[in-house]
Amino acid sequence: MPTSFLAAFLAAAAPLLAMGFERWPGLAPCALCLWQRWPYWAAAALALLAGLVPSGKRVWLLRGAALLVAVSGAIAALHVGVEQGWWPSPLPACLAPGVGSATSVDDLLRNMTPLPSKPCDEPAYLIPGLPLSIAGMNLIYALLLSAWILRRAGRDGAGRS
Repeated sequence: MPTSFLAAFLAAAAPLLAMGFERWPGLAPCALCLWQRWPYWAAAALALLAGLVPSGKRVWLLRGAALLVAVSGAIAALHVGVEQGWWPSPLPACLAPGVGSATSVDDLLRNMTPLPSKPCDEPAYLIPGLPLSIAGMNLIYALLLSAWILRRAGRDGAGRS
C-alpha cells in the first residue's frame, strides 16, 4: 500500500476508533476528546490528496499531514495535563456550569452547555488496571504516527509513494 494511502488510513483510524469506543463500551467523550479528532480528519484528507498528486508535491502534503497529526498529539498532551490536574482546561465546555448571573433554575438550565457531558479532568481508561488514559494513548499514537509519516515522506519524496 502506498505511504500516502496508508497514512490516510492510519490517521482516520484514530477518530474512528474513538467513535467506536463511544458505542462500545460506551465511553463518553469530553470537549478535549472531540477536539483531538479534527486534526486527524484533516491529516487523512491531506494524505489522500498526496496520493493523487505528482510526486514533487506529495512530500509537502505528507509533511502537512504529519504536522496535523502532531497537533492532535499536542491537544492530547494538553488533555493529559488537565486529567492530571497540572493545569485547568482552556475550553469553557470542560468546566462545570456555574451560576453566573442566573437568578432562577430556568436561567441556570438555559446557560448549561448541551454536550459533551463528561468533564475533561476525568480520565477515561480503556484497559482496567492500566494507568494510561485514552488521551495518553492518543498522545503516544500521534507522536509515533507523526514521526512515521515524516520519515516516510522524506524517504518517498523522490517519487515512491
